Amino acid sequence: MKIYKTGFDELYVLQGERFSDSRGFLREIFKKNLVKEKMVFSVVSSSKRNVIRGLHIQKKNSQAKFVTVIKGEILDVAVDLRKNSKTFGKHFKIILNDRNSKFLFIPKGFAHGFLAKKKENLVLYSCSKYREPHQERSILWNDPKLSINWGIKKPIISKKDKTASSFDKFLKEKK
Repeated sequence: MKIYKTGFDELYVLQGERFSDSRGFLREIFKKNLVKEKMVFSVVSSSKRNVIRGLHIQKKNSQAKFVTVIKGEILDVAVDLRKNSKTFGKHFKIILNDRNSKFLFIPKGFAHGFLAKKKENLVLYSCSKYREPHQERSILWNDPKLSINWGIKKPIISKKDKTASSFDKFLKEKK
């Protein structure tokens, strides 16, 4: 596995190895020595084409995340919400899919979301903290201040994400 810097402190793209033959493939998923953060919780989400999930963060007990795609393809987006960061309010995006064997390590303090691009998309997250639903917050996926080009005009959005906070409102919320 190789690690690539992104221009955002502590946000990395990792390139795993994939070994294929006529039977199928074997793909590296995780190497403890490459991720300094201890991962304690993993989940898989399934999304159909044109679903946007996010932008999500736990306001307290923020989670570092290690994200990859088991099946399908996503446009993965991380927004830096660390107020003392030189990239505060900026976003990073990357295509992750089941063929390119890429992973995104997202440090604590980032909101995360993705656009599902294939008919079926299975996304694996490993997280450094357990999920705390009462601490979860959403920022509008299309907030103009974030200037994220998702490449879609009418995505499928959950009720929770339709009523998400604007970037400015999120920043004013108390912890």
